[in-house]
Amino acid sequence: MSSIVDVRGVSKTFTIPTVRRDTVREHALDFFRRRGSERLRVLDSVSFELRRGESLGLMGRNGSGKSTLLKIVSGIYSADAGTVDVHAPVTPILELGVGWNPDLDAIDNIELLGTVMGMTLKELRSATPEILQFAELEKFAHLELRHYSSGMAARLAYAVAFRAVRDVLILDEIFAVGDAGFKERCQARYRDLHRAGHSMLLVSHDPRTIAAFCDRAMLLEGGRIVMSGPASAVADRYLSLLTQDEAAAFRSAAR
Repeated sequence: MSSIVDVRGVSKTFTIPTVRRDTVREHALDFFRRRGSERLRVLDSVSFELRRGESLGLMGRNGSGKSTLLKIVSGIYSADAGTVDVHAPVTPILELGVGWNPDLDAIDNIELLGTVMGMTLKELRSATPEILQFAELEKFAHLELRHYSSGMAARLAYAVAFRAVRDVLILDEIFAVGDAGFKERCQARYRDLHRAGHSMLLVSHDPRTIAAFCDRAMLLEGGRIVMSGPASAVADRYLSLLTQDEAAAFRSAAR
């Protein structure tokens, strides 16, 4: 199976301030003082490949570098070192709501976001009823998005992306949005896309999601991939790394 995304030796470092200024007074008092900073290495020589038609999971605790890695693969960030070769169009769903215009209604925003994701206006106008139905927002099609709840906007974003998906789909916590019915539709759509041969890179904190929906998985810790293998094995390893409090919180949320 040939690779559709090839990541080799990718590293990323951010410069962050060492002194925090939250108030106007703090900014005024420190205006003439040199502000210290430090270098934070978020990714350290990360290498992996996403194969054609594969569903690849990515796990890791908060701060492990998952979001940064997804943004580099999606072309939002550039790497400081290493290479990222993507051999097909990518549809990323990373930060829900980015690209919305709150002054426009759902239909106009579907056309706005869908064109950014590579669909033509003709395709979008034909697909709009299906998108609204998937998101269960038919009654709110002509409501400005400023009046949408965060959950409604998230459902609409997922519905557009699932319809606009190209060869590679990159998803961050796909099944954490909406009620049980919406999650089931997302899961069914994910499986349909996988069966159709799309390549998927899926991030989730839920070991059950990774084990159920991924062929293979990786575990990211401290900016490095510390394990790569069968999805169920990586999910078990991730659980073993959690503190007692983290594990208890996960079990409580899973009920």
